[in-house]
Amino acid sequence: MLASRPEIKSQLKAAIAQALEALGLQEWPEIVVQETPPDKEGDYGTPVAMSLARTLRKAPPQIAADLLQNIQLPAWVRRTFVLGGYLNFELDPAFLVKSATLPVAPFPKVAGKVLLEHTSVNPNKELHVGHLRNICLGDSLARILRFVGRDVEVMNYIDDTGRQAAESLYALQYFGLKEAPAQTKYDHWVGEAYVRLHQAMEDPEQKARIEQGVQSTLHRLEAGELRDAVDKILRAQLQTMYRLGAEYNALVWESDIVREGLLGKAMKILEGSPYVSRPTEGKYAGALVMDTSAFIPGLEDPYLVLIRSNGTSTYTAKDIALQFWKMGLLEGLRFVTYDTQPSGAPLYSTHPEGVPLPFGGASETINVVDARQSHALRVVQASLEVEGRPDLAEKCFHLAYETVLLEGRQMSGRKGIVVSVDEVMDEAVKRVRAVIAEKNPDHPSPAEAAEQIGVGAVRFAMLKTEAKKQIDFRYDQALSFEGDTGPYIQYAYARAGSILRKAEEQGVIQEAPDFTQATPYEVALAKTLLRFPEAVQDAARNKAPHIVAQYLLELAAAWSSFYNAKTPDGRPATPVLSAPPELRGVRLELVKALRQTLKQGLGLLGLEAPEVM
Repeated sequence: MLASRPEIKSQLKAAIAQALEALGLQEWPEIVVQETPPDKEGDYGTPVAMSLARTLRKAPPQIAADLLQNIQLPAWVRRTFVLGGYLNFELDPAFLVKSATLPVAPFPKVAGKVLLEHTSVNPNKELHVGHLRNICLGDSLARILRFVGRDVEVMNYIDDTGRQAAESLYALQYFGLKEAPAQTKYDHWVGEAYVRLHQAMEDPEQKARIEQGVQSTLHRLEAGELRDAVDKILRAQLQTMYRLGAEYNALVWESDIVREGLLGKAMKILEGSPYVSRPTEGKYAGALVMDTSAFIPGLEDPYLVLIRSNGTSTYTAKDIALQFWKMGLLEGLRFVTYDTQPSGAPLYSTHPEGVPLPFGGASETINVVDARQSHALRVVQASLEVEGRPDLAEKCFHLAYETVLLEGRQMSGRKGIVVSVDEVMDEAVKRVRAVIAEKNPDHPSPAEAAEQIGVGAVRFAMLKTEAKKQIDFRYDQALSFEGDTGPYIQYAYARAGSILRKAEEQGVIQEAPDFTQATPYEVALAKTLLRFPEAVQDAARNKAPHIVAQYLLELAAAWSSFYNAKTPDGRPATPVLSAPPELRGVRLELVKALRQTLKQGLGLLGLEAPEVM
């Protein structure tokens, strides 16, 4: 059985902590161990002495020197020395490079379920570019959290009683549309009718007639009469989600939240709070109102209507009921098997004729919703505090993201100024197919590779940027095989695979490595490889998939630097297959580790790893 990769930084941190104890310290700041810059001596260093300067009233170099006198380090630390205020460590190159070739140990399982809601697109038209970021962020975060040992349940909320669904269904009736034309995806066809309806509503006469029809359709939706019509749109949308690589555990329909009595139960729970009341006079007379001032300070009007005076519920009330169910304060939803997803995993859905299944009841929730909904999400969180559960409120996380522009344009579904996710993927795949035809006309499976690269490029473009920053998606940038793109990382993977296939053909793939032959080139690549578990942990802790994306770009760049390295006289410095046997074994092991790490990392972001580009 292969040994697993040692946790080098953790062991160095433990040795530093023991040295601090030996100096008589009982408490100290967080111990940070980081790679030394390329122009500095050593492999790793700690700035802990600088953090202690004020406490100990000593100069950082003196504190670092005191630590040096008291530290007991593993045998694989070849040299320890003070550099400025840092304590630096130079590792045995053979140990460092060998460590990078060992498999990453599985992360220990973490108790408690995370319920992650993403996508939650209105079932009334095709998905557009604005939805792309939500799906990619949510799906990738679920993959990352599972990788680090979390139990993750992914939910997609279906707003089947909202106005948008009513407008689309009524649009089909209003324009007498019966069946979508052949070759037209159903959700696109419905979306065209939705846009037409809004154009028709610009005429005051038509608007009055349409409004009456929409209200009638809303009542039918709430009564559950049009569920099949909504379902037909939803299934077309799911085709897009599946192609993008997203899968779910459960669909939760808004109508079922209401029909199963969860909305009423949630309101009854809140009515027992001193923060919830039914005013008898003023503008809120007869309504059920929640006062959020104790939990969200600074609001001009802290009162929030949950149930209107006419008895109808607000969006917020339904969201609160859903959140209470998510965190186990309510039960009662029933589920049926809805679909088999591309991976073979079942997809379940709430349904009046279903059976109870162990969904919901999470100890932590994550909602992937754009930043414009921050206040609404904060209100839902405050409802848990109103209920006297600040412990649950603390475990509600809003993964807020900024909007997406396409080639500099803002999207608007109502105005029809949209580009669908299907169109974006089709265009990306088409462009990649053209590049393959030009650069690699003998490609063994060009259609499959174009799909993997094109869709992967779209996903990576949504993930490489921090969520709080706006994205301007541009095809030429996203599809480039150079720079900060998905294809750049996929190309690094394919290049590594090509070397390993040639090594197998030459019969040297299993050549024994002699890690004492490692050079500074191998050390530099190994140190980047060793950062993978830390990058994934950081991404999980901060709920930030872009950390993994940026790490993969750094790893691909480190591999490119290694692959293209030259000696001072201009000859290749790091040939793999033509290296001396002992060193060739080392380089092959590094290439294997690189390929495995790239594949794992791409998988966490939902990208395929093509064997041939």
